[in-house]
Amino acid sequence: MIDLLRTRRSIRAYTDRPIEPEKIEILKEALLRSPSSREIRPWRFYFVQSPGTLEALSRCKPHGASFLKTAHLGIVVCGEPDQSDVWVEDCSIAALVAHLTAHGLGLGSCWCQVRKRDHDDDTTAEGYVRSVLGLPDNLTVEAIVAVGYPAEEKPGVPANSLPVGKITMV
Repeated sequence: MIDLLRTRRSIRAYTDRPIEPEKIEILKEALLRSPSSREIRPWRFYFVQSPGTLEALSRCKPHGASFLKTAHLGIVVCGEPDQSDVWVEDCSIAALVAHLTAHGLGLGSCWCQVRKRDHDDDTTAEGYVRSVLGLPDNLTVEAIVAVGYPAEEKPGVPANSLPVGKITMV
């Protein structure tokens, strides 16, 4: 686990190489094994592979989503607020599991924040994603995790640049 954390970086550029079906199945399993409070599992995942739909999702907000158009997979992470008061936390944990699993499979990934972001002056990013995918009313969109084979290489964050002052031993 520590090796994954030491080497994982957000990847925003992807190659044309498609993701093998076996790797997509592993990502699905990993998400379904994500920890959740009281095992309520107040999340739903939409696996988007259609280039046209990924292109549309890349326009969900003015900044920080364009990388979705070159990804080969977008995992739309949705929560069910009526199922749990900690759905945001549970969805965030699941998204992190997706990132680490993707990295372990040799894939790159990047988080696209949707919740509490705007598409334009009249529509939220969530409302836009909801309209693109036809999501049911009981779901709230937390984020989209873009996944694909990396077209860029980034070194891990050096240990000497970690903010160790943010940890206090008591």
